[in-house]
Amino acid sequence: MPRRLHLNAFLMNTGHHEASWRLPESDPHAHVELDHYVRLARTAERGSFDSLFLADGPQLWGDIAQRPAGALEPLTLLTALATATERIGLIATASTSYNSPYNLARKFASLDIISGGRAGWNIVTTAGAEAARNFGLDAEPAHAERYARAAEFLDVALKLWDSWEDDAIVADKATGVWGDDDKIHPPRHRGTYFSVEGALNVPRSPQGYPLLVQAGSSEDGKAFAARYAEAVFTAQQTLAGAQAFYADLKARTGAAGRDPDHLKVLPGIVPVIGSTEAEARAEERVLEEHIVYTHGVRRLEQLLQLDPGTLELDAGLPDDLPPEDAIEGAKSRYTLIVELARRERLTVRQLVGRLGGGRGHLTFAGTPEQVADAIETWFTRGAADGFNIMPAVLPSGLDAFVDHVVPLLRARGLVRADHGPRTTLRERYGLPRPANQYVRPSLAAV
Repeated sequence: MPRRLHLNAFLMNTGHHEASWRLPESDPHAHVELDHYVRLARTAERGSFDSLFLADGPQLWGDIAQRPAGALEPLTLLTALATATERIGLIATASTSYNSPYNLARKFASLDIISGGRAGWNIVTTAGAEAARNFGLDAEPAHAERYARAAEFLDVALKLWDSWEDDAIVADKATGVWGDDDKIHPPRHRGTYFSVEGALNVPRSPQGYPLLVQAGSSEDGKAFAARYAEAVFTAQQTLAGAQAFYADLKARTGAAGRDPDHLKVLPGIVPVIGSTEAEARAEERVLEEHIVYTHGVRRLEQLLQLDPGTLELDAGLPDDLPPEDAIEGAKSRYTLIVELARRERLTVRQLVGRLGGGRGHLTFAGTPEQVADAIETWFTRGAADGFNIMPAVLPSGLDAFVDHVVPLLRARGLVRADHGPRTTLRERYGLPRPANQYVRPSLAAV
């Protein structure tokens, strides 16, 4: 069977460009309107997307003057979208730093059951002191400690999802036996960060457990992904950089004793599509003209851990920035942004303009054919298993991609010819259903 490209729709309120909400077509209240997300989900499903994704964090992001702020809780929103769609996977971000394994495992199992096996979890450790202070901490935990906690968190969640065997429910009305207690396996976990005694109060879900997604590209993040992740969202600016990341992560996955094909690498791309390249560039310029640079500079100073007023719009980044090792926040994004600025010799003004479109993800303005060519090149040259599609403006950017780029990808045999059958999200990603860790394989299966 030929290798197939995976498409994930990363949906963010009025679009990924920070100025998208200022366009005449945009609804600045769309970020809290269910109908907006239902429309987007159905468009992505029509366009052969395997999944959609909602980012999240347990804090109010940045300055609310910059763009629509606040977001509906993603598991709640995805449960609503599960009833409005039939095939597309539903991936939510949830933090291992500011949740408990039992409650989160229960929520994802519930979403998987309600959606018929379409749930996915983007596992994040959550950088930033703002979130820490919302949970009674004076500062965010150290980077390595966040990943150590995440590993134990996920180990506990896996035990909970496996705490019911698939056939634990007997439902024998004649004998009056509803379930088999011998097929319930309480975790009885005692660890460094968590103590969890009892079995989950939700049966094992259609997928066994949700598709496990990870997005960190630091050394700790890559080690975590190699051990656990089944899909990785990543930000890459160049083909060579994406190829190196892809090869490294696949090698790490194999070294961890897993099949490298069972981890899908999906770089993010922010497409701005026009009928001609000039039209696409013009649309890009309109967005850049709507950027309020004081907002962007303030956020950049925060990310680079600089004092307010350090950066000058028409100068480059300072030469004496702290090294990545000194950063306890989003290490990989810090490095990507600094390397982008140095490599292309960007002024702060130019850098803010580039980051305004995708916060470090690849931005690409061009015709549908040029966008399809770029996607095919990365896919066929060892840089990606698929793409995180991040429209600059919503809903128009997703409409343009589905109506004009997807038909080209279909004609090239890169994506399915239609929205496909009703399957689980794992099946859409070509992944097996995980075996229950408490059940020994039968002699016949061996």
